[in-house]
Amino acid sequence: MSEPSLDILGIGNAIVDVLARAEDAFLETHNLVKGAMRLVGAEEAEALYAAMGPGTESSGGSAGNTCAVAAALGARVGFLGKVADDQLGRVFAHDIRAAGVHFPTAPLAGGAPTARCLILVTPDAQRTMNTYLGACVDFSAADVDEAEVTRARVLYMEGYLFDPPAAQAAFMEAARIAHRHGRKVALSLSDSFCVERHRQAFRRLVREEVDILFANESELLALYETTDFEAAARLAAGEVGLAALTRSAQGSLVVAGAERHEIAAVPTRVVDTTGAGDAYAAGFLAGYARDLPLPECGRWGSAAAAEIISHFGARPQGDLKTAILAGTGNHPVASVLG
Repeated sequence: MSEPSLDILGIGNAIVDVLARAEDAFLETHNLVKGAMRLVGAEEAEALYAAMGPGTESSGGSAGNTCAVAAALGARVGFLGKVADDQLGRVFAHDIRAAGVHFPTAPLAGGAPTARCLILVTPDAQRTMNTYLGACVDFSAADVDEAEVTRARVLYMEGYLFDPPAAQAAFMEAARIAHRHGRKVALSLSDSFCVERHRQAFRRLVREEVDILFANESELLALYETTDFEAAARLAAGEVGLAALTRSAQGSLVVAGAERHEIAAVPTRVVDTTGAGDAYAAGFLAGYARDLPLPECGRWGSAAAAEIISHFGARPQGDLKTAILAGTGNHPVASVLG
């Protein structure tokens, strides 16, 4: 078995994020459910984009955000995702590579335009996401490069990619390649509504192929169709080797077999929760790549999430690596998590 040259390879929707502030009245006017992610068509995406206030644009998508934050923490990271051969596609490719992420996927020529996610952040810091998948739907098993998958110690996949039909086959193919070569497979459930849309497919993937599961409380409860967090955590521990479960103000719980590590929350000034779970996964996996103890991996995840939610946008704005390394070896801490 060859030694991995990457710590993490992410697979997910290659999306350009457009973030803008909005009042609750704007959501009501446009019949948007606060805190949810929904898929929209090209026409609605254009209309909503036109109605939004001033925003910021960057390469995004859940796994893309995780990869960028992990790279900022010093991890060796790659990403697979489909963009179009258009202006936004070039913006995405330049942005994620500039973040230190290896991005080898060939662009789609002659098809749908590059995906974009219109993210409305209300005064309570909740984000409401409206996603036009565009070129993302063309990501398939043909885009899963075996050589790229085998380069990485951990294959990390985002649940949002389950919406395009071909992507489920791509997930299974990538997971099987990773396991054939002795690599670990990690999955983020991404969104409770996404879990509800594809519950049985997610259950099968978690049960058969996932080694490391990332989920927030609502996603975990949706997966196991229960209102009992402890019961759902036990079910997860029985199906995966390692689960990192975030609980907003209650911090996070890391379980691995009989091991159980509760990581307490600390007060954090919350400005924008966009990317909180993505950053937690990034910090956790960056620590995991260094073979740190699980509580320390959780601390890295919590510290990364704390930085992300303290400002507008899903990418670090400070020297995240130095800040986290300065606390290595201390007692576990956590922030308000998504």
